[in-house]
Amino acid sequence: MTFSPIRTALVFCTGAIIASAAQAQVTISDAWVRATVPQQQATGAFMRLTADRDSKLVSAVSPVARAVEVHEMAMQDNVMKMRQVASVVLPAGKAVELRPGGYHIMLIELKQQIRPGDKVPLTLVFETADGKRESVAVSAPARALNGGGMSHDAHQ
Repeated sequence: MTFSPIRTALVFCTGAIIASAAQAQVTISDAWVRATVPQQQATGAFMRLTADRDSKLVSAVSPVARAVEVHEMAMQDNVMKMRQVASVVLPAGKAVELRPGGYHIMLIELKQQIRPGDKVPLTLVFETADGKRESVAVSAPARALNGGGMSHDAHQ
């Protein structure tokens, strides 16, 4: 039996859909990156992650930074400390917030200033309990500094 190119493509695509369904399906929402001031070397990326099955965020990459790390901020001996972590656990069906003051993604050694409104590309890598990995691309808009920080406009 011979398959036409269209039928072969259809069979291949169907197989790819079935294969991807076996991996962690992670929904990423409300992604954003904190805008920077000139010469700033690092910033954070934040978002909400919801996995269909038990998974974990294990790494991230971005072309705007030489290094990208998963971090946690936590109180230790009455001092707020930031440290790199190996992963962030994503229990099935439960939204996990990456936010200022908690888990977040650090973009380190920025290659350029990130201005409000810029779209920052990120690729997040997730791993299921059985070790299968899935990469998900995100385009996170940059937001101006706010709250206790100075706005981008204050530095011009």
